Amino acid sequence: MSKFYEETVTYVHHWNDTLFTLKTTRNAGLRFRNGEFAMIGLEVNGKPLMRAYSIASTNYDEELEFYSIKVQDGPLTSILQHIKVGDKLLVSKKPTGTLVLDDLNPGKHLYMLATGTGLAPFLSLARDPEVYERFEKVIVVHGVRYVSELGYREMFEKALFEDELLGEYVKDKLIYYPTVTREPFRNEGRMTDLMKSGKLFTDIGLPPINPSDDRAMICGSPSMNKDVAALLDEFGLKPSPRMGGTGDYVVERAFVEQ
Repeated sequence: MSKFYEETVTYVHHWNDTLFTLKTTRNAGLRFRNGEFAMIGLEVNGKPLMRAYSIASTNYDEELEFYSIKVQDGPLTSILQHIKVGDKLLVSKKPTGTLVLDDLNPGKHLYMLATGTGLAPFLSLARDPEVYERFEKVIVVHGVRYVSELGYREMFEKALFEDELLGEYVKDKLIYYPTVTREPFRNEGRMTDLMKSGKLFTDIGLPPINPSDDRAMICGSPSMNKDVAALLDEFGLKPSPRMGGTGDYVVERAFVEQ
């Protein structure tokens, strides 16, 4: 187990029957950049069963936070969804990932484009003061099927603006745009359709995405990542190269079924 820290679960919250959040202790030796992921998991039959999870907490938080789906036949989440406070969780010692500020070119607006639990890295980045120092507007677009899947909605609509430390950073800069595809909601439809039609940009009061002003981060299922990346290419944005260097947008490629 030398590759992993053994942490203790301190908090579990079930948003609905498909989504949950857990928090654990954090080893003082763990270092990461906001937006990165770690391998987390459980010991099963004497062996570590690990999957990649974006770290939803910030690098200055004392605890670690993770946002997860519940896959009933998933090797890990079929077990993990039943975890309780006091249980143990394995966390890899060397987080990594592509959703980091250092991989983006300078710009005016930062779009964080997520579906489902792909929101997790943006929970970390949206609470990072450096994000607001670098960009004039930070737009979090979260696409889900049902309203009950809009985890952390209250955080984006209220709590961040009332936070003693972050309130001043986010008050004129953070835009939260949740969208739902399978039931009535104020923003309905697929993220890509709302971007293609221009409705998303009209709703938030900004011009359509362009390479002069806009930068983006993408995190969701492989098909979502592919579709949104193709759309950003059409808008003229250039991806960050796989082997280092900066670009106009970055994609998290670590998604796997859990």
